[in-house]
Amino acid sequence: MNYKPIISRARALVSAIAVLATFSLGAQVRVGIEVLEGRGFEGLEGKRVGLVTNPSGVDSQLRSTIDILNSAPQVDLKKLFAPEHGVRGDIYAGGRVENGKDPRTGLPVYSVYGSTRKPTPEMLSGLDVVVYDIQDVGSRSYTFISTLGLMMRACAEQGIEVMVLDRPNPLGGNKVEGCLVEDGFHSFVSEFKIPYIYGLTVGELAMLINEEGLNRGEKGDQPPLKCKLSVIPMEGWQRNMLYKDTKLPWVLPSPNIPYPESAVNYPTSGIVGEFQGYLNIGIGYTLPFEVFAAEWIDADLLKARLDSYNLPGIAFRTIHFKPFSGASQGVLLHGVQFHYTDFEAACCTLTQFYVMQAVNELYPEKNPFKLSAGRNGMFDKVCGTDYVRTTFERRLKVEDISDYWSKDVESFKRLSRKYLMY
Repeated sequence: MNYKPIISRARALVSAIAVLATFSLGAQVRVGIEVLEGRGFEGLEGKRVGLVTNPSGVDSQLRSTIDILNSAPQVDLKKLFAPEHGVRGDIYAGGRVENGKDPRTGLPVYSVYGSTRKPTPEMLSGLDVVVYDIQDVGSRSYTFISTLGLMMRACAEQGIEVMVLDRPNPLGGNKVEGCLVEDGFHSFVSEFKIPYIYGLTVGELAMLINEEGLNRGEKGDQPPLKCKLSVIPMEGWQRNMLYKDTKLPWVLPSPNIPYPESAVNYPTSGIVGEFQGYLNIGIGYTLPFEVFAAEWIDADLLKARLDSYNLPGIAFRTIHFKPFSGASQGVLLHGVQFHYTDFEAACCTLTQFYVMQAVNELYPEKNPFKLSAGRNGMFDKVCGTDYVRTTFERRLKVEDISDYWSKDVESFKRLSRKYLMY
């Protein structure tokens, strides 16, 4: 499919809106569902529609995309598809999502986060188009984009269209970090051959997946398939915007991403968070993905060691807290909270490796790969390779992996440039 008209139109819209925004401090981004509604639901009229969404699929007035499409006379909404956490967000992280019926609309709900992750032909039967509208978090290991990819593949097999309603990348559109997923390490947390932070909106990512043959199934071992894809662009979004710059309300896409900052912090601690019995990263407390702490850490020593690295764009402060849930519930933990002083200058994903390096220098007996050996496989999956683990665990020095971790960044930026809509 030729995406040039879509991209050209999107860029023209963005340019016009950007001029207006210069003169209006209250300027606000319009997300894809609002643009689609403004176009009279063009592309959905006369078609039988399925919808993949969750509570983050809302407009700027917090109206659910489910309700918007269900109440539109031009739209024949037939089925809902539930990703991780469910269409209404009532399933906790990692919980099994079951088939059922949406109590508000009476529509059938089919789980794509349970025993079935790729929709079956029976689930898609009777549909002409499937709409996707979920707030992305901008990191490869979050499962929503994997759900999108498997839906695109299933729809391609059945000759069903896919429409992506675009939303902001909360990390902005400029930051790219991490190596590509390598053969043998594709999984539901690393489905595509893309960097850990990929710097694209979900609509841009969908086009790249479709055109570059990245949609190779959950394990990356099947021939690529292209679906008939359309993307409804945003209006007013620019690549240098973090989510707070959009003036849009934030609806948590999952329980542990309660604030826009949580999505920004997730790639900084989420990889080390795969270990158990090592560092608490704020899950079970009020600062998910924002801290590194343990009962046995001297917070002042850890802060001093991290400060000595002079990491760009990030600052640390000591913190002491008791989680209210999880394995460390009620235990006083000590460590550091991190703050971005210059997000563009910071290397988010490597920060957690510097923390592991600092902890190892202070507490060499607390080796994460030995303490949590049973989680090494998941660590490899989220990294997209076992090279990082097998190299880093020898000395726990970031300098041993930093070049490898960044080796694919520039080539991916060149590849993805032709799919940029903003």
